[in-house]
Amino acid sequence: MDWFYAHRYTIGIVVGVIFGILARLNMLRTDYRQYPTYPHGKIIHISLGVIAAGLGAVAVPALLDKNYTAVTFLSLAAQQFRDVRNMERQSLTKVDELELVPRGAAYIEGIAMVFEGRNYLVIFSAFLASLFSILFAWYWGVLAGILSIWLAHFFKSGKKLGEIADIEAVPIRIDGPDLFVGSIYIMNVGLEDSRNKIKEHGVGFLIKPKNRNSRVTLANLGQRQAILHDISTLFGVYRDEGEPSLRPMAKLDMNTGTVGVLLLPQEKDENKTFVALHRVPVLESAVRMPSEAGVNKNKGA
Repeated sequence: MDWFYAHRYTIGIVVGVIFGILARLNMLRTDYRQYPTYPHGKIIHISLGVIAAGLGAVAVPALLDKNYTAVTFLSLAAQQFRDVRNMERQSLTKVDELELVPRGAAYIEGIAMVFEGRNYLVIFSAFLASLFSILFAWYWGVLAGILSIWLAHFFKSGKKLGEIADIEAVPIRIDGPDLFVGSIYIMNVGLEDSRNKIKEHGVGFLIKPKNRNSRVTLANLGQRQAILHDISTLFGVYRDEGEPSLRPMAKLDMNTGTVGVLLLPQEKDENKTFVALHRVPVLESAVRMPSEAGVNKNKGA
């Protein structure tokens, strides 16, 4: 016990760093969007996670020794992580110029925000594990670290499209040159060859908001572009550069707030696409809550 007490700071830092790194690994996953890229993108973010874990773990001994000046390095870390956010934004913006179906500025900003925020969650996990290890015992630090990883996992992802809207598969209708998804007008398709390709490869969906907050969110252009990009990434897109009539589109019915979505996947499977639409992330920058405004409080949601 004397040895553990004499080395409690070292033990606390080690436990904190370990759980900080585990928290970052738990939140780092290359999925269908292939971002972060593998392996170099992952190496960058794991390295930043190790730095964040070290900062969070070392902050506890500095505070307990009343070395308050040393804690100011956390402000320097915050600046570095903001630079990471800028780096992600700039990189994705450059790559987005070459996408057949771009992510859009709102989606890019959301990804950049996520990578900055996750470093702060790593600092939180390391700080909590280190604090409990030093104040109580190493096994309490382990328990606190496990709890912090669970909390970090809970805050890892936001809402999905299926939580804010009802989604319905509907037929595509072409009336002369006019293209409709359900009753929603999408665009004018002048070339007969393009109309035939849309009939062959196109699928249509109606996305109906569940309340007034969802209606405003779905009206956001960034959110609609994120829907088109996600589905095109999963199932491909039947188009090439210079073919404006063959591009996925999402148009808003201004009377009801319903969004009509035209998709042109290379892998045409309506059931899979239906499931995937429910899992499209809701962008933080697109979320609006007009029902929370005082003037709307008594009007319902």
